[in-house]
Amino acid sequence: MPLGLRSKKKDKKDKSKETSKLVEGETPGPVPVPAPASVTSASRLQFHTQLAHGSPTGRVEGFGSAGELYAKIGEAFGIDPAEIMFCTLNTHKVDMDKLLGAQIGLEDFIFAHVKGQQKEVEVLKTDDMLGLTITDNGIGCAFIKRIKEGSLMDQNKTICVGDHIKTINGRNVSDCRHYEVAKMLKDLEKGRVFKLELIEPMKAFEKLQPRSKGGTLPEAKISKGRETLRLRTKGPATVEEMPTEVEEKAIKKVDDLLETYMGIRDIELAATMVEAGRDKKNPDEFAVALDETLGDFAFPDEFVFDVWGAIGDAKQGRL
Repeated sequence: MPLGLRSKKKDKKDKSKETSKLVEGETPGPVPVPAPASVTSASRLQFHTQLAHGSPTGRVEGFGSAGELYAKIGEAFGIDPAEIMFCTLNTHKVDMDKLLGAQIGLEDFIFAHVKGQQKEVEVLKTDDMLGLTITDNGIGCAFIKRIKEGSLMDQNKTICVGDHIKTINGRNVSDCRHYEVAKMLKDLEKGRVFKLELIEPMKAFEKLQPRSKGGTLPEAKISKGRETLRLRTKGPATVEEMPTEVEEKAIKKVDDLLETYMGIRDIELAATMVEAGRDKKNPDEFAVALDETLGDFAFPDEFVFDVWGAIGDAKQGRL
């Protein structure tokens, strides 16, 4: 373990210890990364989209971030973008393996899941580990990505994958990031009852019209190309190659580490971290790069070192 990791930001290190290992093991919002030197213009690319509960097929273009995409979808269907909880690619189902992140295949079909029925649940916290994995859409909507089988939260069948966590004990957390919500849940006192207000994605039967079968792209169509549209919080969207097989293995491992240390899964955050370590020579350089790009997360040094090790293992073929 190098001694110099993030020494210039000791206060951040202290804070990070409070946020590690939050909820037992996840918008996915895109996070800022430096734009590549060579940028392919992507402003006029068109994507087909539907509302997941049923709608005609629309087209969206000219977006460079998740927020801009939600605004375009809102314009296409005449809805408030804040009503969009998350998007899935090539399926209208609440499939957490198909969540839209910061990369969209050039042939992907986008399905937008909007807010539906609101519900309240009370839970007696009998275990430190709730069994929830949290992620978010990057613009103020944290939701449940996974419920561990046999866990405390799995026993309450009112709580479902895809539910947006609106309030915790009356506190509105709609504008909080996934790691903040995960920490709040972890910090709830054991042996006490807590209350959650949840909003589930709208289902097809909540509308009079059946699911539209229109559109030029079938629901199950998967992009076969290696090019994707990379969304960015800062700077224009770019058309890039998909990660290599080595990078994909590293990304999966880093995503597992995010769940272990922070109680979240965020495949795009993991991809950004792997990208940040691509040309770094040692963990100290890597830690500085993470601070510059992802400083708000205040990653603990132990986590940074493990991520650096995962990237190295992938490069050496040990994953």
